Amino acid sequence: MPKLDRYLLSEFAQAIFATLVVLLIVMVGGAFTDVLQDIARGRVPAGLMMAQLGLVLIKWLPLILPLALMLGLMMGVGRLYRDSEMPVISSIGVGPRRMLRPLMLVVGPLVLVVAACSLWLGPWADRLSKEMINEANRNLLMAGLEPGAFVGIPNGGGVIYVANMSKDGSQLQRVFVYRDGAEGRIDVTTSNTGELTVDGAGNRYLTLSGGFQIEGARAGAKDFRLLRYARNQILLPANELKFDPDAPEMQTTLSLLGDDRREARAQLHYRLAPPLLALAFALMAVPLARSMPRQARYGRILVGFLAYLIGQNLMTAGLGWLESGKIAIWLGLWWLVLPVMAVAFWMYFSDGRLGRPRQAFATARLKS
Repeated sequence: MPKLDRYLLSEFAQAIFATLVVLLIVMVGGAFTDVLQDIARGRVPAGLMMAQLGLVLIKWLPLILPLALMLGLMMGVGRLYRDSEMPVISSIGVGPRRMLRPLMLVVGPLVLVVAACSLWLGPWADRLSKEMINEANRNLLMAGLEPGAFVGIPNGGGVIYVANMSKDGSQLQRVFVYRDGAEGRIDVTTSNTGELTVDGAGNRYLTLSGGFQIEGARAGAKDFRLLRYARNQILLPANELKFDPDAPEMQTTLSLLGDDRREARAQLHYRLAPPLLALAFALMAVPLARSMPRQARYGRILVGFLAYLIGQNLMTAGLGWLESGKIAIWLGLWWLVLPVMAVAFWMYFSDGRLGRPRQAFATARLKS
């Protein structure tokens, strides 16, 4: 490999790596906040926090890597212009076409990583995350119940108190359940023993044996009823992250190829778009980073960032339009991907040529 290619390859790789590290730090903070909110709302067991955090990061990589690729290249190429290295490189006949080789040596592997994350790793991480939560909800200890503590029922449905439980969390002793009933009524259920059961549909029941149930008005009335039961089942609120193996976003990409549902086809197009957009953003970065040595470069970085935001938002909106039928399914997201790639190729291979007519005109005026 020529020395110039090695130099450009090193500059591009270092800039992309530094940008990726900064974006990952920001992303970890956002993902950690989301996971903590889910734990506080009872959607995710606390014991799964680190595993869920890692899976969320993998799921978000197809969105973060294209941004790191674009901003990193803009920073790297912008530094070459700022330090007057790019004019020297151009003076020896190295233009955009000559720079394509070191550029693709950096961009190509990262685009493959984006494709792997979008087509395989991301759906796998999402599916594994839902499976872990669904399995954890079958265990009382993992579901958040602790002996000797009042635990709120998800969605504000009431409070559960358990005095003791077995080591595996399957058997409960001295259970107290308070629930808000309909029309302002309350429901208090007590039992000496109980257990958590799950039916075939995944619904969770708190099965109590040998206890009492008191039901009545919240305040201002005396129409209370006292029931003594031998066996009582209380349906616990469904978890919002309940695993649905038939959902298109949970299926593998290969299974989506054989699924004729509109949602599945839309999901397939949604997974194909990120690597193509990443390649387009990388090609756009080089002409966008062109600047004079003393010219401000952050305005161009802002333009690149806005282009990325618009592209990602249109991709997400396109998924919804495909699922709702506003866009024909055969059109997919090609209405977004192909124009963006065409503009990116045009910008890259016409970089530096647009100024020639103006320069030639100015030279002609000076000679006259």
